[in-house]
This record gives sequence, C-alpha cells and structure tokens, in this order.
Amino acid sequence: MATHPTLGVEEEFLLVDPASGEPVARNAAVAQQAADRGVELQLELTTCQVETATEAVGSTADLRAELSRLRRVAADSATAAGARLLAAGLPPTLPREFPLTDTPRYREIGERFGMIAHEQGICGCHVHVAVPSREAAIRVSNRLRPWLPTLLALSANSAIYRNADTGHASWRSVLWARWPSAGPPPHFDSVDEYDATVAMLQHAGAMLDDGMVYWDVRPSRNFPTVEVRVADEPATVADTVLLAALVRAAVMTALDDERRREPVPPIAPHALSAAYWKSARDGVDGDAVDLLDSHQTIPARDLLDRFVDRLRPALEAVGDYDLVVDELHRLAETGNGATRQRRAWQSRHDVGDVVAAVADATLEGV
Repeated sequence: MATHPTLGVEEEFLLVDPASGEPVARNAAVAQQAADRGVELQLELTTCQVETATEAVGSTADLRAELSRLRRVAADSATAAGARLLAAGLPPTLPREFPLTDTPRYREIGERFGMIAHEQGICGCHVHVAVPSREAAIRVSNRLRPWLPTLLALSANSAIYRNADTGHASWRSVLWARWPSAGPPPHFDSVDEYDATVAMLQHAGAMLDDGMVYWDVRPSRNFPTVEVRVADEPATVADTVLLAALVRAAVMTALDDERRREPVPPIAPHALSAAYWKSARDGVDGDAVDLLDSHQTIPARDLLDRFVDRLRPALEAVGDYDLVVDELHRLAETGNGATRQRRAWQSRHDVGDVVAAVADATLEGV
C-alpha cells in the first residue's frame, strides 16, 4: 500500500464553435454525450464550460492515463454536440455573451455578483491532495502561500483574450481576482479562525455559500483533501501532470515541515500581491519575485528550479523527481500554454491560429 498521499485533478474546459472559435452555450448537450460514453461532466457557471474530475490515484502515471481518457471523452463529446474542446484559461476570441448555466444557485450568483459572474468563461485546474484533517489542510495552506505565484507562472495559459494579446501570461488570474473571495488565502491560525472568516464573508454577502471559497488553496468541501486552485487550465496533459506532481510534493513538504515544527515564513500581503501580479504578467518567460529570500526579482525559471530543489526529497519519495526534471526540460523547449498562444498569435495576429494551436495542445499526447 502506498504511504504517500493520493491525488486527483479537476480540469475546466471551454466549448467553442469549430468554425469561428467563439464560445458556444452547449455544456448540457456535451455533458449528455459524455454520459452516454460513461463519463460524468460537471456544468460550470457559464454554459460554454464543462469540467472533468479524475478518480483519486496514487501515481502520476495513473493520473496521466485518467487525464488522457477524460480529455478524449470530453473532446469527442464536444464534437458530437457540434462544439470544440479547448484547454485554456480564457477564450481567445471575442464572445458575444457568457450566458449562465440555468440552475437556481448559478442564477442567484448571477443576480448577486452581476458582471463579475456574466463576464466569465474562466477555466482553472484544481489539484486535490489527501491530508489527514481539515486542521492539516489549513496548516498546509499557510506554508504553500510563498509558492503559489510560482505555480501560477508555470501554468499560465491565458495570454490571448477577446482577440488581443493581454500583455499578461495569465489574464485569467487578473479577472478571477475580482471575486471578493478569490486570490491567495489569508494566513489562518486555526480551523476556527478559517470557519469564522468564511462565515463573515457569507454574512457580508461576499459569498453565497462555502462553495464560493475561491481562495487558491482551501480545505475541500467534499473530500479529505487540500485543494490547490491557483492554476490556469494547462494546455496539455503533460503540463497538468507536471503541475500535479509539484503540488503533491509541495503538500508533502509542508506536512513534513509542520511535523518538524519549522517556522512558517511570514509573507506580507503587499509582497504576495506583487509576486502574484509579476507571475501573472511574465509567466515562466520573465522574472518573478523571490518571496522567501531577498524580495527582489529573479528569473522565473531560476525560482522554479529552486522550488524543485526544495521539493526534491518528496519528489524522490514518490518516484516523481525524474519526471519533473524531464517535463521542465520539455517545457523549456515547447513553452507553456501562454508561450504557445503568443507564438501562434505573433505570426499573423489571427485569433484563428491561436484557437487551432490551443485545440491541438488540448489533445497533445492523448
């Protein structure tokens, strides 16, 4: 029996018109097609989105197989429903509207939050890692905060939005920050403090319910896991596997630091905000803010290498170190999702080229 934590991944995808690339309101039809193929897809806030969820698995090899299977079924189901599946943080094209999925909860969210909800089409990737308790999830959250900008830079996949280069590798994270319950989690000293904060936000109307705890790390509502939600939806299955491997190792490292009673690094809110913005703007191709040492900017890839060195004992314990090193070498050659989008855009400034490149990456290796 494995002694390391299991993990699972939720991936959110866009549905677009095969000809124009414009988001299409067909999530219910795609979900029905997937159900006929034995896969349950979740309907997201807007009708141009669906979500897959893997089973809990013990290895990244099993995770890769699950992700590949689910992307293939979701893509085939989209095709059968007259749509195309895209793995991207935002739709590259200019949508006419983002109609909300017609459920009582989503209608209430739309009424309460207005344009924040109606200007969505935002797709992220959520990695779940098993932890012993909610208390452990809170402790892990505190220790992951300095590394969240690095995970954001790695996964950035929303450079092109509304037929334009946004100037950011992850414009999704900029738009997502408009929600009052989104962004990096506060530091919490206890589960009671966490619960009290969530209750206060609900009482103020900033959350409809605890399902709207949109912080980038949170204790899962439904599973005995900590859920890391900082990432854009990665371009490829390989990118998602790399992200998940790093997240699991980071959780394991945080739990080990907690057992050894290592101090939690103090991170000033303004420094964390600056690091988030820098990672959202530059991705892995520019600079990043070093939150644990100098608070100066250093090349993002150097900080990513430092992160991997920090996680090496955990990565080696689960047999993922060589995989991570190989995938980072691949990423240096091919680029992450944002790099791929910009490469497609720069040739002709034709958003159709971006949509085609994103669609190809969605099923790369599947």
